[in-house]
Amino acid sequence: MENIVRMPILGERFPELDTMTTFGKKKLPNDYEGKWFILFSHPGDFTPVCTTEFIAFNEEIEEFRKMNAELIGLSIDQLQSHMKWTEFIGKITGKEIGFPIIADELGRVANALGMVHPGKGTNTVRAVFIVDPKGVLRLMMYYPQEVGRAVYEVKRALNALQVADEHKVAAPENYPNNAFLGKDMVILPPPGTEKQKADRLALLERGEAKSYDWWFSYKKLK
Repeated sequence: MENIVRMPILGERFPELDTMTTFGKKKLPNDYEGKWFILFSHPGDFTPVCTTEFIAFNEEIEEFRKMNAELIGLSIDQLQSHMKWTEFIGKITGKEIGFPIIADELGRVANALGMVHPGKGTNTVRAVFIVDPKGVLRLMMYYPQEVGRAVYEVKRALNALQVADEHKVAAPENYPNNAFLGKDMVILPPPGTEKQKADRLALLERGEAKSYDWWFSYKKLK
């Protein structure tokens, strides 16, 4: 019988994977328990768009760590290829790449995560997976080979997830800079019962939140 691999789904535990990286062996997600991690794939080493992305991710590595998050790269390339490529990046930027890169020569990890680009041989798509401290997959982004990612959007999405978790709210478009609601505004979950609706109306009467209707309420985080 054919062994069919199903892509992971948001809200599920990230698949357990043993990997070899430029920083040694890594077991995902176990080795990152208690931290967020961001796994991002690139089509291949020594490609111009991927090089710009790695430079940008590396520039923000300390900002990600302040957010209790670690970065992990991946492509279907050999370990030595990764090492030679990051050596090149270090020469042109003056900075060493500070995060591990998975050497997925056989494509085992990429196939398990749905990263292989249809019609592009063994190249991986530009995928981003954000995994929380409990090892649960919280966000996926996919880009075609010809479009580079914006690292600030990855940071923004991570921040929005962390805010939503901590405060039990939802983050509006482009949080924290939504043009319609205003800066740092978050959305309160819509009431699901008449009691919750009454509590929400009381909250609005006390001026502790704003609203366009009882189901569309928002407030600024203190």
